[in-house]
Amino acid sequence: MDEFDRKLLNQMQINNRQTAEILSEKVGLSPAACQKRLKKLRETGVIASDISVLDPASIGRRMTMIVEVTMERERPEYLDEFKRKMRASPEVMQCYYVTGTADFVLIVTAKDMKDYEEFTRNFFFQNSNVRRFQTNVVMDGVKVGLAVPLSGDGEG
Repeated sequence: MDEFDRKLLNQMQINNRQTAEILSEKVGLSPAACQKRLKKLRETGVIASDISVLDPASIGRRMTMIVEVTMERERPEYLDEFKRKMRASPEVMQCYYVTGTADFVLIVTAKDMKDYEEFTRNFFFQNSNVRRFQTNVVMDGVKVGLAVPLSGDGEG
């Protein structure tokens, strides 16, 4: 990865709908070179996904929770099953298998507390391998993003 790739990636993290012509002006390459590099970055998995990031509150999901989940047993088959359920749950925006006092940390959205209670019943109380969970309700999203800092170009 060179300076041009880093500049392209920074621009794509800001707005992935920029045209090759606009990217060309910002990174100092021809539009064709930008397209070729972006194609390679997608094929190699550096660009994992091109998505639209929605504001949960604007679509009725006004609550965000950070949930720590501790499992009873950490056998691979139990962990894999929990991971599969979290991937399949639309309420779970992010799920991390972590070290420390909890086994998983989740970012979950809900319409309201009743909606979240239903989620906890379905995924935690009905799962005999969940020892406990702790919920933190987000009061203010001070910084929310998915951008990864890129070194070597003076921009992070």
